[in-house]
Amino acid sequence: MFALVAACVFIGSFLLAAGTIIAMFALYHDKIVAALTFEPIPQEVQVYRLRITRRRAVPAMRRSGPAFPAAAFAA
Repeated sequence: MFALVAACVFIGSFLLAAGTIIAMFALYHDKIVAALTFEPIPQEVQVYRLRITRRRAVPAMRRSGPAFPAAAFAA
């Protein structure tokens, strides 16, 4: 008698678990399929390319003279 009750409880609990799994799969079928087919967007490593340019002084085409001509001091 005990074996019969134990078998009925075991079968009942197994059917309850199987029913729960089937019900959850039926309720969340769309979300499960979406999660399994989801492909994440690949994240590329950010690379910063910096170019630092400095303008160089251009040499003058003509040679500059003195600020005061010599004749100014003669006066």
